[in-house]
Amino acid sequence: MADATLRKRNATKASQSAASSNDAEDVEVASATSVTTGRLAYLVFSIIVAGFLYMYPDVILQLSEQWLGSSYVESPLPGAGDPHAIDLSADIGKRDAVVEAFKHAWLAYERDAMGDDEYHPISHKGSNLTKAGGIGYTVADSIDTMLIMGLDDEYQRAKEWVATKLSFDRDANFNTFETTIRVLGGLLSAYHLSDDPVFLEKAVDLGDRILTTFDTPSGLPLTMVNLGRRVGVADPDYPGLVSTAEVATLQLEFRYLTLLTDDDIYWKKAEKVMAIIKAARMPPGLATIFMNYQEGRFVPAAIRLGSRGDSYYEYLLKQYLQTNRTEHVYREMYADTMDAIHGHLIKTSMNSHLTYTAELIPERNMNGELSWRLTPKQDHLVCFLGGSLMLGAVTTEALVDEVPIPPKSELLTSHGIRDWKTGAELIRTCMATHETATGLAPEIVHFRIPSDGVDSMLQGQAPQDWYIKGARPRQFPPLDARYILRPETVESLFLAFRVTGDRRYREWGWQIFQAIEKHCRIETGGYASVVNVDELPVRHEDKMETFLMSETLKYLYLLFADASVLPLSDYVFNTEAHPFPVFNPPIRTGFS
Repeated sequence: MADATLRKRNATKASQSAASSNDAEDVEVASATSVTTGRLAYLVFSIIVAGFLYMYPDVILQLSEQWLGSSYVESPLPGAGDPHAIDLSADIGKRDAVVEAFKHAWLAYERDAMGDDEYHPISHKGSNLTKAGGIGYTVADSIDTMLIMGLDDEYQRAKEWVATKLSFDRDANFNTFETTIRVLGGLLSAYHLSDDPVFLEKAVDLGDRILTTFDTPSGLPLTMVNLGRRVGVADPDYPGLVSTAEVATLQLEFRYLTLLTDDDIYWKKAEKVMAIIKAARMPPGLATIFMNYQEGRFVPAAIRLGSRGDSYYEYLLKQYLQTNRTEHVYREMYADTMDAIHGHLIKTSMNSHLTYTAELIPERNMNGELSWRLTPKQDHLVCFLGGSLMLGAVTTEALVDEVPIPPKSELLTSHGIRDWKTGAELIRTCMATHETATGLAPEIVHFRIPSDGVDSMLQGQAPQDWYIKGARPRQFPPLDARYILRPETVESLFLAFRVTGDRRYREWGWQIFQAIEKHCRIETGGYASVVNVDELPVRHEDKMETFLMSETLKYLYLLFADASVLPLSDYVFNTEAHPFPVFNPPIRTGFS
């Protein structure tokens, strides 16, 4: 602009001089030519600057910082850590301690129950999900953890079992969702990490059997699958209904199966589910936990981010990331849903101002009119959301292709900053629920509201912000008080550390690991669930969930490993923590 102004001033002086010489016509031509040239130069300059801004925004920001000096102030992001103290290298001592914990769990299972679906570490026994036999839930769920941890001997024995003994010819009903995320997901991840064709062969066999569950009038898959008969089975406990999370948490696995086999039937079946959900959208963008599989619509039911709802929200983001951020329909669905969550479910506790997610419960009055009651209840399952929001903020809401670690607020949209702050606060809340006698978080907590009457119920022993509903002094604890080796908080800590480098997340993860070692470890082998997180000495439930080795210990290992191990730019993790590579879609995708 300064150059153009200077040219105009020179043109004016030249015009005055020429006029005094009575050469008006020549002056007019010269003046017009000069102005035209100035405008053209300004236009070219503007285009160059705009292009540079578009292609190199980070450079512009750095130059701005240098030019503005002390007058330039960044807006700090909570939980982002000190950029001068970032260390993403491995914490070898803590990493190796997690490896030893995994071996303590796996070797006990291998000794007492190899091939069985589940393990009971106190009685030293295994069990299967059906009378017709099991399908190796624990083996399939654990193999990729061995590969990631470098446990070659354990891996070789597990692979041999898969190759020679794993069979899906079981005339029994298995849960479609659990079988997909644990067994199919585990086999696909093991194939990616090992390149051994036995895993892909087994995965294709299982995937073909599960495909039959999609044969419904709407295309929503049924809750159960008889693997031996290759037929989908409806859930008798919920006639005509399927769980929203269960039908919308098969997509990463089936899309990746298409990539590996070049058969698009898996992709199309899974993608149709998402098209149905989008078409059935309820105002204001939230989903109830049940859908009618005949009609492909939501039915009045609870709206929550916990059980039967959680992984639907998780996979909206991950489907977008899986295909290298090319399918914008999932980014739009994710953004729409995060807006709705912030508008209706995000709440703050009474005293310590902890951020939590509430639930909406449908109620009908005497006239049949539907209303929604807000309930301050949060499952431990919701604790995945903190890290997920932070990851979403630096991907779906980033103003540049690659956001630095830690991120700067100037590189995020306003919604990205909002999501980041909520995510960091949700992690703080989830860590607050670990402030129990054992240092372990309960299965479900309720947050204090002025009208809850908890003070009188608990005889003056009520906590300030949250409590375990039904827990009373000297009485048998409710199921809400259990810790069943769940991974959701450490999952968020892993994601948060990878996008911030803030060592506080490692410190919190180590606290949780130490609590698991102290209160869940069975000295003869394996780990057991805790009946009441607020009771010492602890009582155990004789069961070791498969997700201990698949998720909890894997995420703890990755939290302390070097950040170059399974980088978030190259991998997405399914809801059972099985890593799949990011790829460009091999077929035309998307829907409106």
